[in-house]
Amino acid sequence: MTPVPLRLIQILPVILVLTAGCSGSEVAEPEAQSKLSDVPPSISAAELEGESQALHVRDFYAKAGWAAIWSPRTEQALTTALEQRSGHGLDRVQFLPDLSKRSAAAREIALTGAALMFADALARGVADPAKLYKNYTHPRPEVDLASGLVTAVRAGRVAAWLDSLTPDTAEYRALADAYRQQQKAASQENVARIASGDLIRPGDRDPRIAQIVTALVENRYLAAPGAASEPPPQAGDGAVYSADIVTAVKAFQHDYDIADDGVIGADTLAILNVRPGDRARSIAVAMERLRWLTREPAATRIDVNTAAAELTYFRDGKPVDQRNVVVGKPGNETPQLSTSMFRLVANPTWTVPKSIQQGELAGKSAAYFRRNNMSWRNGWIVQGSGPRNSLGLVKFDLQNSLAIYLHDTPAKSLFDRHQRQLSHGCVRVSDALGFAQMLAEQQGITAQWSRARATGKIAYVKFPQAIPVRLLYRTVYVSKANQVTYRTDPYGWNVAVAEALGFGKNAGKRFRSEIDDIGP
Repeated sequence: MTPVPLRLIQILPVILVLTAGCSGSEVAEPEAQSKLSDVPPSISAAELEGESQALHVRDFYAKAGWAAIWSPRTEQALTTALEQRSGHGLDRVQFLPDLSKRSAAAREIALTGAALMFADALARGVADPAKLYKNYTHPRPEVDLASGLVTAVRAGRVAAWLDSLTPDTAEYRALADAYRQQQKAASQENVARIASGDLIRPGDRDPRIAQIVTALVENRYLAAPGAASEPPPQAGDGAVYSADIVTAVKAFQHDYDIADDGVIGADTLAILNVRPGDRARSIAVAMERLRWLTREPAATRIDVNTAAAELTYFRDGKPVDQRNVVVGKPGNETPQLSTSMFRLVANPTWTVPKSIQQGELAGKSAAYFRRNNMSWRNGWIVQGSGPRNSLGLVKFDLQNSLAIYLHDTPAKSLFDRHQRQLSHGCVRVSDALGFAQMLAEQQGITAQWSRARATGKIAYVKFPQAIPVRLLYRTVYVSKANQVTYRTDPYGWNVAVAEALGFGKNAGKRFRSEIDDIGP
């Protein structure tokens, strides 16, 4: 794997103003710090060896020649960086133990351990996703932290080195800003929850409108009352659910993947009642998931966000196509995989997995089998090619051992649903034939693909160049409109990550699929 580039280590020594963390603000070296000594304490190699227990710490000191490295200046740089770790959603994680009443050697070792732990959290994440999930194959960044820290300390660039380990993207910085804002709002809020009740339709009067407007203002879907031309609605007998509030509610519903009809029901109230602290928790999880990923994804690739049930196709680093997909329902979750698409399958057949064969299809009549073009072959149920096949008219084959792939479907109406976690694990693609045609044209295999489709029988067309595919799970992300967008946690996969980051175990809103079809 390609090591994460330490992009800030190579900056010119004369540049003393560095970008701190993800805030985007410029932070000059504090005057008090500039007066601190650059001389580390005098500690013998034997003392350091005696205090060093962890292998990664011993590896560090072996590369540092078993010499103390933490001068008052470098220690201050580290502690300042740790104090600013909220910029990464890591303020609930403790990296540095109490240093009081420690010997010089023990203090030195504790500082090194904290620096390496913090660096690892920034470079690769606090939690190991491979231990959190049964199936997770995205490669994590590989960084030689020991060598990097040695170089950074000797160059007087500890803060710059730590900053270089994080994802250097506009999205990561936007999430960092949003996290700080939500943390600040959480510390100031004192708002009662909005009560459940009857549906609120445009034009209705309802005493909850005032609270709803407050929540919309907090979420930045409405201007603050002082900036509005009209006074804010008051409680009492009930304010009117007016057109401007309806517009804000529709935008809110769209961003949270709720039916954006402007009607305020249980789903909308549940999300409006999500407080800033809940949103901060979700953002921290989203930043952690970004730190798990390699810093330079393939410029041409397909990303599927299973939490949002959306597919984005990138070419040369730019998103050129986005479409709805249907992904695995809770209990049959689409796994988080790094894979590649290597061929198109025209007019696919479908060999029904034993789990579906013994579940949804158990006891089905011969008439059902005839109607759905199914037959028994060597102990398996196989559905023949055709428009009613559960894979539709095209399958996009992926390299993986879990039989996960993308495909067409005859159940087109499911793409219009707002929660699309409805399948048995594979990914159904909206307008799959159009997507296949686009890929065939870009791969230069249009003629082969047209001939394969025309046969009416299963046929395979290999890509000259496989396309990297990432199946991701992201409940908070930055949309094409540069808006921080929130989705629910349909699989409940945020819970373990949030716990690793020091948050509570609140699972938030989860989705339960009410669809029961036999498709993969």
